[in-house]
Amino acid sequence: MNKIYDPEYLDAEEKEIFESLENLDISELSTPSQDEQQKIKAAARKYVQNNTKMNIRIDPYELDKIKKEAAREGLKYQTFVKSILHKYLTGQLVEKDKRRAG
Repeated sequence: MNKIYDPEYLDAEEKEIFESLENLDISELSTPSQDEQQKIKAAARKYVQNNTKMNIRIDPYELDKIKKEAAREGLKYQTFVKSILHKYLTGQLVEKDKRRAG
């Protein structure tokens, strides 16, 4: 499998998961049973139903920068923005200067 982008900010557990996924040969995976498929589909529906859409207005220049950074990380820009908001709200988003000092 091709090496995907390996962000420097991953902790040890996340890096282990990331490396496991990189080395995964999906051709060796079995097809889930009908029951498992139904459970997966139900979980996906529930996940989608639990999300709320949000619309914001943003400067085109900033949106372009967001899209470029998201692409650099291999993410869709909406996923990238959601990730940033989640990290901010959970205290995981650290300014570059503070990260280097710690």
